[in-house]
Amino acid sequence: MEQDFLNSLNDQQREAVLYTDGPELVIAGAGSGKTRVLTYKIAHLLQMGYPPYRLLALTFTNKAANEMKERIAALVGTETAQRLWAGTFHSIFSRILRANADRIGYRHDFTIYDASDSLSLIKSIIRELQLDDKTYKPSTVQAIISHAKNALIEPQAYARNRELIEMDTRSKRPLIHEIYRIYRQRCFVSGAMDFDDLLLNTNILFRDHPDVLQHYRDLFAYILVDEYQDTNFAQHLIVSQLGKDHNHICVVGDDAQSIYSFRGANIHNILGLSKEYPGLKIFKLERNYRSTQNIVNTANSLIAKNKEQIPKQVF
Repeated sequence: MEQDFLNSLNDQQREAVLYTDGPELVIAGAGSGKTRVLTYKIAHLLQMGYPPYRLLALTFTNKAANEMKERIAALVGTETAQRLWAGTFHSIFSRILRANADRIGYRHDFTIYDASDSLSLIKSIIRELQLDDKTYKPSTVQAIISHAKNALIEPQAYARNRELIEMDTRSKRPLIHEIYRIYRQRCFVSGAMDFDDLLLNTNILFRDHPDVLQHYRDLFAYILVDEYQDTNFAQHLIVSQLGKDHNHICVVGDDAQSIYSFRGANIHNILGLSKEYPGLKIFKLERNYRSTQNIVNTANSLIAKNKEQIPKQVF
């Protein structure tokens, strides 16, 4: 069976799927079949004897997660696919947090606030503090708090950070740190986490409870991550910590497709991987199955102007 699905891969894809000797970065140009590589690699690992519950596969969107699960199910069967730890960063880490919520002072049935819940709470805090909501625009305050959490800056650290305080003062919003402190406190008292807390609190859980971190390090024998160019610091640190002992990590991404810096995505997470993992093996998927040669040539000429990049030539 394995030979059958390997035959449907091109040479670059097949090499990336078969490599399991250490940390791996798959640089995948647009339309080059990166999802196929990720799903086939999971199928290959299962064929090698890895139990499904010991494989962790992380994506960014529910759509991508569902597509991955469907493709894996088609290769290995639905029952096996359902036993994988496969899903979005937020769904996987909320699962870990629910299992260990008491360790960080939460109930196991904590509420998850969506963006509108979060915004409503921020609006009420701004009103309570009698601040001008044109200066302290709630959506702007929400974005600043989100950015701080994704950089793993807690309220106390934010209030001590001279650069952040000076920036807020210049923007005529010197009380951002106080709104952040109250917001975080209110969420905790209400037994609630917002989406960014799912990342921040997982890092706090692992930092303050090394036994919990070790449990998940031992559980996840192989870690696979899609769209790694879009990871923020909080996501990158969790992945690094979980894969630290065995270095069985495969990340797929394209440094030329990083567009979420405004949401905290850090392109250096993918560009700096070879420093973090000295034995990192890089595979490049350069054959585009989606566009004409003229479009690909135009894209290549634009991408070539990037100052920092992992060179590739899509065809």
